[in-house]
Amino acid sequence: MSGHSKWATIRHKKGAADAKRGQLFTKLIKEITVAARMGGGEEDANPRLRTAVLKARDANMPKDNIDRAIKKGTGDLEGVDYVEITYEGYGPGGVAIMVDSLTDNRNRTAADIRSIFGKHGGNLGESGCVSYLFNRKGILDYSTEKYSEEEVFETALEAGAADVSAEGDTIEVTCDPDDFEAVLGAMKEAGFEHENAEILKVPEARVSLDHDRTRKSLRLIELLEDNDDVQEVSSNLDIPDDFDPDE
Repeated sequence: MSGHSKWATIRHKKGAADAKRGQLFTKLIKEITVAARMGGGEEDANPRLRTAVLKARDANMPKDNIDRAIKKGTGDLEGVDYVEITYEGYGPGGVAIMVDSLTDNRNRTAADIRSIFGKHGGNLGESGCVSYLFNRKGILDYSTEKYSEEEVFETALEAGAADVSAEGDTIEVTCDPDDFEAVLGAMKEAGFEHENAEILKVPEARVSLDHDRTRKSLRLIELLEDNDDVQEVSSNLDIPDDFDPDE
C-alpha cells in the first residue's frame, strides 16, 4: 500500500485535519490557477484542471472559490504568476524525498526548503537524484468498513485499474494517470464512495528505517508539507502499520 494513506491516518490522529483546511484551500487554489493558465478554463478540455477541481470539491471548497481561481488562471481576474519547481533530496537514513512546489518567489522557496531539509537531518540533492525511483499513478482509497476488497476489486479492474490491494482499514486502487478519471467515474457510478482520490508520485520500492529515523523522516515530511509553497511531498519511506510517532 502507498505510504501516503498511512501518513494521512497519522496526521488525522494528531488532530491536524481541521487545522490544515485553510492551508489546503490555499494550495488547491494555486493548483487550479496554474492548471487554468496552462490549459485553459474549460474542464472538459483540460485534464489537469479537471483533476484539480475534483480535489477541491472533495475538500468541500466553495464553488465561488473554485471559479475565482479559474478566472485568475485565465486572466479574467488579476492573479499571481506561479512557477512550478520540484526539489529532490534525502531524509534521515537516506530516504528519498521529492517536493513539488508552486511559488511566486523562487529564492524564498528554495531557501525555505533547503533550511527545512538541513535542520531536520536531510539534504537537498541535484535534479534527478531520486526522481527515477518514482512513477506517477492514480490512487483511489476506499474504507474496508464500507466495502469488501472483493467487490472493489471486481469493479475497479473492469473500469481499467491496474491493481487493488488492502491493508489495515484501507482498500487502495491503483491506475495509470491517463485512466484516473475513467476509473474514478466508473467507481462512483457503481456506488463506491472514495476516501481519497488523486494522482501521486509513487515509489517503485519502499525503504524501512528504525523507529527513530522513521519518526524524524515523518517530521521532515510534515514540515515540508506545511510550507505554503509546497503542493506535494513524495517519499519512499515505509511506515509500519503499528507505527506511533509519539513513542
